[in-house]
Amino acid sequence: MKRQEARSVGEILNELLKLQHLDQKLNETKLIHSWPQVVGPAIARYTTQLYINRNVLYVQLSSAVVRNELSMCRSILIRQLNNTVGTTVIQNIIFR
Repeated sequence: MKRQEARSVGEILNELLKLQHLDQKLNETKLIHSWPQVVGPAIARYTTQLYINRNVLYVQLSSAVVRNELSMCRSILIRQLNNTVGTTVIQNIIFR
C-alpha cells in the first residue's frame, strides 16, 4: 500500500466543504459578519437586515440619508466586502 502525503486538517475540511457545496454559504456568512467591520460601527447601527440571494447583497437601512450615501459608494463596498472574504461572493448591493 502506497502512503499519501500528509495533509492538514484545514485542507481536508476545505475540500469537504467544496464537495458538499457548502463553501459558498460559508463565504456568504463570512461576508455578512464582516459588514460592520467594513462600513464601521456608525453606519452598522442603521443596518436592520442583511441577506444574500443570487450573488446580490440586500441591505435594509433605517436611514434614507445613509442609504443614499452608501448607494454612491456601492462599487467600493462590493470590492471591500469581497476582499475581506478572499473571493467574489457578491456582484451587486441593493439598499432598501
